Amino acid sequence: MSGHSDPIPVWIIEDNQFLRDTVSEVVDQAEGMECTVKVGSCEEALAELDAGHPPRVVLMDLGLPGMDGVEGIRSIKSRSPYSDVIVLTIHEEDDRVFQALCAGAGGYLLKPASGRRIVRAIRTTVKGGAPMNAFVARKVLDTFNRISVPRNDFGLTDREREILQLLADDTTQKGMAKALFLSPHTVDTHLRNIYAKLQVHSRTGAVAKAFREGLL
Repeated sequence: MSGHSDPIPVWIIEDNQFLRDTVSEVVDQAEGMECTVKVGSCEEALAELDAGHPPRVVLMDLGLPGMDGVEGIRSIKSRSPYSDVIVLTIHEEDDRVFQALCAGAGGYLLKPASGRRIVRAIRTTVKGGAPMNAFVARKVLDTFNRISVPRNDFGLTDREREILQLLADDTTQKGMAKALFLSPHTVDTHLRNIYAKLQVHSRTGAVAKAFREGLL
């Protein structure tokens, strides 16, 4: 664990206790992060969230008892917009992938994922990236390509469209600032405006909607 900064608080929502304990152990053993909450349902996680100390990253299953993962993602993001959710699941169905990303998931890993891959996904997410299994990414893009909807520009400015394209290219915020000769603060303001106009809560959600709406 790093001594010069607080560890990244990571939550795990997984109803399989063995898997929950295994993943929490992986997180606790990784430098610079700590599993602060591990629960078996969205309801328990939301109770913890309402009690304070929101997580930076949430690792969660989709097939949960009670409230399902997609609704859980939506509820977590509405209460704590800056908490990033990484879905860790056996589901490969296009519609479940699409629903989870549109609900605000920032990344998606298929089980079984190695400890190294889970840790890397957390680090990527914290840095502003979007970890996603290549197989799932292909399925998601195939889904977008099959969806035909009327064009809507959502009132995006030319600059916001430039930033949206950089988002789709998986460029970091620092990289965007450098490419567009803007300050990081200005880039952050543009991103907030893009999220608000597209009515999404994460960079993955923004890119997903941009593809679906033909903005890219």
